[in-house]
Amino acid sequence: MSTVQRPFTSTDASIAMKEACRLVGLESDGAQLIRLGENAIYRLAGEPVIVRVARGESVLHDVEKEVAVASWLQGSGVPAAELTDHVQPILAKGRPVTFWRLIPDSGERATLAELGGILRQLHRLPVPEDLPLPTFDIFGRASRRIVDTTELSDSEREFLSGRLTELREAYGHLNFSLPSCAIHADAHQANLIRTPDGTVILIDFEAFAFGPPEYDLSVTATEQTVGWHTEAQYESFAESYGFDVKRWDGFEVIRAINELKMTTWLMQNVRENKRIADEFRVRLESLNDMAAPRTWSPF
Repeated sequence: MSTVQRPFTSTDASIAMKEACRLVGLESDGAQLIRLGENAIYRLAGEPVIVRVARGESVLHDVEKEVAVASWLQGSGVPAAELTDHVQPILAKGRPVTFWRLIPDSGERATLAELGGILRQLHRLPVPEDLPLPTFDIFGRASRRIVDTTELSDSEREFLSGRLTELREAYGHLNFSLPSCAIHADAHQANLIRTPDGTVILIDFEAFAFGPPEYDLSVTATEQTVGWHTEAQYESFAESYGFDVKRWDGFEVIRAINELKMTTWLMQNVRENKRIADEFRVRLESLNDMAAPRTWSPF
């Protein structure tokens, strides 16, 4: 199977989005790019539809899983994003594309306490035997990003590859406190939408897997350590869930893995603008000293 080569730019994503809309009979004129990350997310101007464009055919299996998870969650009691009625995913210009019903957004951000409550609910769900959840791979695409990028010097690539090797070994020695379950694997505030009636909806199911719930909890905990949440906000999250992952003796290893992934994720988009490029350099420098205070900016 052929794959689309990096870089994945907003221009590339727009071409695929327009082709996908043409294939299913949706109008793409005036579509707004909401976010460019692992996927490009568009809001159509004339239809209440969100279009998600993935990077290439190499992640088609993940997108198919996302569709299956969305279908499962509809009957689970967890408030979650819904697919449109189109047959999906589809391939457009070599990129997997999915279509989602637009969720009315109140503009008010969900709280960390609400995130903790939704994760508690999700982690307690029994997982159907036929749901195609992979075993969680905490390192995900980090290795491929380090190998494929043209943004690193030889010494920087060697440093990141060495750090990845060290963290793989450390992770292999962790003892988890909580039983494995279905996890979101990208559980942060930006993946919740509050509707005008106050309902909080969970979105973005591409990374779903079967694994340690400590990982879902570690995302918010790591964000707090880099300055994105106050201590009081974090405490409300831990209390709502019923477990403080920062008190678990494996957290510092997971935190280091998260920081490495957050840095290599941003590295993919440094050519989009100078602000992203500068933030990537801040994060990369931080990885040289885990004890140094973090002053990262969110994207």
